Amino acid sequence: MGAIALATVALARTVPATPPLAPLGNPSLCAAGSGLPPGWGQQPHAGMVHVAGGDFVFGSAVGYPDEQPATPERQRVAGFWIDQTEVTNAQFAAFVRATGYVTEAERQGAAVVFHTPDTDELQRRPYAWWRYARGASWKDPQGPAAPAPNAPVTLVTQADALAYARWLGRDLPTEAEWEYAAKAGRSDAGLDSAPVDAHGRPDANYWQGPFPLADAAEDGHAGLAPVGCYRANAFKLHDMIGNAWEWTKDGYTGPRQPHMNGDTAAVAASATGRTVARAPNQPMVIKGGSFLCAPSYCMRYRASAREAQEADLGASHIGFRTVQRGS
Repeated sequence: MGAIALATVALARTVPATPPLAPLGNPSLCAAGSGLPPGWGQQPHAGMVHVAGGDFVFGSAVGYPDEQPATPERQRVAGFWIDQTEVTNAQFAAFVRATGYVTEAERQGAAVVFHTPDTDELQRRPYAWWRYARGASWKDPQGPAAPAPNAPVTLVTQADALAYARWLGRDLPTEAEWEYAAKAGRSDAGLDSAPVDAHGRPDANYWQGPFPLADAAEDGHAGLAPVGCYRANAFKLHDMIGNAWEWTKDGYTGPRQPHMNGDTAAVAASATGRTVARAPNQPMVIKGGSFLCAPSYCMRYRASAREAQEADLGASHIGFRTVQRGS
């Protein structure tokens, strides 16, 4: 066997084969998606991309204070598989059918959902764009209509996300793994700007217009979009920025910023007369921003952005994706 053939064999042994991926990356392709990746249920890494290990600068020197390390900090992560998109309603439904799992929102009987307030409501109460809605759950996120199968599953807690991940033999990403995947080898200043395409149009699902009164939907969507409507990053991953915040497995430490998306726990506590329990006993890190991040209000549509979220409180702007470490 020649040297080139030997090198090819060696490469095949060290670089995992990526399963076929769904055609995504523009509005027509994402709208046609079923929410189930090719090979779902047959291939262990269906809908996943392998990310080679490497090192990167964790955080941002120009972001919010909670993103800024005390000193320039490079971190190294080992290779891992990660979902190409946020976990969809169709994928989560398959998990529920197979296991009979009941989410925390279903057991609690309520969750926090976004709605568009009027100006009077904004003056009457803080965080008027949030409602603690009785009966809201992943199966019923915005009313009686069933959720779109190809949209991100939301109104799931961290425990719900972990249950799904473990069903597949996977885990939630650490904050460092998530950020490494989102930055996809980049370190340029553009990481700290709102994502736009070559023509200056929004290139992720975030809020355009006066928040929270009117979303101009210049990105093509008001509210959640189906997964994969926007270009993938250099690691072939869609929607790392915008659409839905994503759970990580890490507890939140370091400087604490106010809830710039609105304090969902405060809204839930006001509606129930109790403090929302925290399990574990600290808020957890969510990453990536959501459709509610607006340049005029919450500039967290960036890979370095982070937010603290109560582990046991489902909300209509938080989903997740899973990882499997190693090859």
